[in-house]
Amino acid sequence: MVYNERDLRDAQALDIAQKMLVAARTAPKGKGIDVVECAVVDGEEKEALAQAMEAIGEERGHQFFQRDAGCVRKSQCVALIGTRTKLQGLNCGYCGFATCGEKPAQAPCEINAVDVGIALGAAVSRAQAFGVDTRIMFSAGQAAWKMGLLGEGVGQVYAIPVSISSKSPFFDRS
Repeated sequence: MVYNERDLRDAQALDIAQKMLVAARTAPKGKGIDVVECAVVDGEEKEALAQAMEAIGEERGHQFFQRDAGCVRKSQCVALIGTRTKLQGLNCGYCGFATCGEKPAQAPCEINAVDVGIALGAAVSRAQAFGVDTRIMFSAGQAAWKMGLLGEGVGQVYAIPVSISSKSPFFDRS
């Protein structure tokens, strides 16, 4: 049997994205409490994500949402990483308020935000080890958040499109 690399790309990208989620899940957490949520989208859901990005870009007047939607379309799949909101009860003040009790509900807990950042770093590190092209995208994360792709109560969502091609779609994005 001969397996042509071009015929394997979608399956390989999905497999690597799933490994990226393992890295995100097992990444260290600021207080050791797991509030990270992650998933992978491809196919019709990936196209719906790109369309949502375009709609947000149009609504906000941000051209980069349209540009990034094109990058999402050129990728095989997209890893999503976000966090459930959970006050950590540390009264650390990192969020800008002296205590967790003073922090407004709409202000994110900084420990949760750091946990998402650590998870993102772990995920793209795993992708790099496999040699695939990725880019962490706020724009696609915003669209995924608005679509509720990671579930109720999950915010601070970022997306990582995964591409296996001869040229990275995330390099020359003008």
